[in-house]
Amino acid sequence: MSEPNQMVETAPSEHIGDAMLARLRAVSMLATVPEEELHCLREAREVHIAAGEFIARQGEVAHCFWILLSGEIRIYQTLPDGREMTIANVPTGTALGELPLLSNTPYAASVRATEPCELLQFDEQQFWNLMTACPNVRKAILGNMGSRFQRMQSMVVQQEKMASLGTLAAGLMHELNNPGAAAVRAAAQLRENLMRMHKLTAKFSKSSLSDEQKQCMFDMQEHALKTERPVRMNSLEQSDAEEALAEWMENASVEDAWKLAPTLVAIGIGPQDLECAREEFPGPVFSDALNWLEALVSSMQLAGTIEESIGRVSDLVKAVKSYAYEGKGKRQSVDINESIHATLVILAHKMREKQIAVEKNFAPGLAPLECECSGLNQIWTNLLDNAIDAVPQNGHIRVRTWEEETAAGADGKTRHYLCIAIADDGVGIPLESQPQVFEPFYTTKPVGVGTGLGLGIVQRIVDQYGGSITFSSEPGNTEFRIRLPRERD
Repeated sequence: MSEPNQMVETAPSEHIGDAMLARLRAVSMLATVPEEELHCLREAREVHIAAGEFIARQGEVAHCFWILLSGEIRIYQTLPDGREMTIANVPTGTALGELPLLSNTPYAASVRATEPCELLQFDEQQFWNLMTACPNVRKAILGNMGSRFQRMQSMVVQQEKMASLGTLAAGLMHELNNPGAAAVRAAAQLRENLMRMHKLTAKFSKSSLSDEQKQCMFDMQEHALKTERPVRMNSLEQSDAEEALAEWMENASVEDAWKLAPTLVAIGIGPQDLECAREEFPGPVFSDALNWLEALVSSMQLAGTIEESIGRVSDLVKAVKSYAYEGKGKRQSVDINESIHATLVILAHKMREKQIAVEKNFAPGLAPLECECSGLNQIWTNLLDNAIDAVPQNGHIRVRTWEEETAAGADGKTRHYLCIAIADDGVGIPLESQPQVFEPFYTTKPVGVGTGLGLGIVQRIVDQYGGSITFSSEPGNTEFRIRLPRERD
């Protein structure tokens, strides 16, 4: 509360005057309260607050209930990092302070006047007198509290969505940056190779090459081009092969032998494959021929890198489109496996940071889900994001899909369900917390890390689909299982 000299109070009156009665009738929350019951408010004190003064401070014990008659106040929370987050700007005619009195909790936010304000103030005993003796006033107070709570909840849910969107956007930028940077580097190196090949070709054009030399160069080119991808060797084998080829080329006076060796070894070329070229190309011409060959091979590899990078970008764009547009428009068929895969692609950066291994066991030929699909991907996002947070470094996440069929019911219909399980080897959910995990705003994460909305959102979406969600948890094994009807009745 503010200091006593920060507000001016008037003594309560036994009867509300006509002027105050008229002002109370203008208060929206009291519009339906009968006039005779408005006199329940006669014990209130009129309080005048200057702009900038506090009415209540976050963390203080609650003692008062107020009705704002004029002016405007700001309700805000101070976050752990010191930033202030505005919850609402409260206009004239609003009541506040009832929630902490009803729940016997400290103020969850600070309340401060943004301009000179006039309020009716009720102490704790006066508030409970209103709630017990004035049923219509009680109804008005609770109704006002419910409306404000819904608005606050909607705002927090929206903030949670925006925070998730920000996380996904940051991850996507990271994901797009890697292949983009790789493609730029490869393109620059490819340009250097083309310039090097141009210079070497110009030197060859000034030399009188025999038919045998031309055939030898053609054979080496054919050998290079027929190898579609690098030869796979273990590290020791590759190192030995590169060292042997480099030493052989150095003995043959090949320029930059140690730079050429890795590229040539990657397409399976060894000293035995270059013997004919060494015989056909005397002196420095042999060095130029191998440099030209290496530039050709390297250019092919760089073109493959660019293709792979662009393909990676295309995969990300496809995943984002699938994620963003899922559920838009009319009823549609959704491939659950593809929907989960798109979410895994988007969250891949978070899993790489912790070096998490993902085990996917997607049922082949899984029937599509027939639905409007609104929010479906939020289920996978929240469950996978929770699993990523829960597992240790080098942890494991398991994703499994399958279909279940139930026996025909009384109506003679056999029902089909699509089932999804997402499991992790994290610390698990404490036994005492398990009954509350789906409650809004309940979280076991540290302050500032979780809002406690994720699983509540998941349950709401699953309920909208007519499905069910269950879980089991113990240290080292937590699994959430979702069961969705393949088709709604």
